Amino acid sequence: MIVVAIPPGGPDGRGGERNLEYDTVSGRYSDFVETEVLPMAEQVARVKLTKDPDGRAVMGTSSGAAASMIMAWFHPERYHRVFTFSGTFVNQQWPTDPAAPHGAWAFHETLIPDSPIKPLRIYLECGDRDGYGAGDGMRDWVLANEGMARVLAAKGYHYKFVFARGAGHTDRPTISQLYPTALQWIWQGY
Repeated sequence: MIVVAIPPGGPDGRGGERNLEYDTVSGRYSDFVETEVLPMAEQVARVKLTKDPDGRAVMGTSSGAAASMIMAWFHPERYHRVFTFSGTFVNQQWPTDPAAPHGAWAFHETLIPDSPIKPLRIYLECGDRDGYGAGDGMRDWVLANEGMARVLAAKGYHYKFVFARGAGHTDRPTISQLYPTALQWIWQGY
């Protein structure tokens, strides 16, 4: 297994590069990873990465989790397996994109419910104290992750939702504890 980790290009928050890269609901970030990052990783590590979407997973925490879902959603021919921890499936995109004015909130609002099922296997984790924007409409992490689980179930996706009691946003002990079983679950059948 080869892991390619990509740090965001700049600070978080409105106007930050991280929000532009990770929270923009389009296929652009996946294209960047596919055409620039992965070829460089192959060259530097002297490896050949598979192009088989069943043999590729995308994973992230917080906005990186939204980016993971976005990458697989817009390019399921590249990725069939998605890990998300404390997924920012909220309205955090900046600047606002008229094609997806509610940012990643659109996944559980319209994208998943209104689209044909895609060949994705999705692992979601959210802590009960993951409510950074609780009470703020489209910025409630818990509500967003529960919405994701609800619409994934309704559409018949292969998904697993872990709601971690006592866990906060990107809670390291929780993620560390879940990794072994999450890896087993996400790679099941491969």
